[in-house]
Amino acid sequence: MTSARRPKRFLSPEQKYDLWVRMLTGQVTQSDAAAEAGVDRTTIATLRRVAKDGAIAALTASAPGRRKRSAAEASEIAKLRAEVDRLGGVIIEQAVELAVLRGKTSWG
Repeated sequence: MTSARRPKRFLSPEQKYDLWVRMLTGQVTQSDAAAEAGVDRTTIATLRRVAKDGAIAALTASAPGRRKRSAAEASEIAKLRAEVDRLGGVIIEQAVELAVLRGKTSWG
């Protein structure tokens, strides 16, 4: 006795998204979506679960307020602030030197 198994069918991400949105909005049932896509209902159930989990994870990550900086970003910001401080010191030194030079010229 052989079972009539369908060959595996793989859906593209766009197809999965389209089916998920249509199920979410009530345009198609889970059974109808499975029949339309040529896949088993468990595939559609998995699609719904993965889409829900992914949406929740994305919404959790997009909490309001400033996003947290990564260690690399924080390190780069610290380096840039140190460079700004160094350049500020150089400008002050040059301004003092210029003032001294101008002052000596006017003593002439």
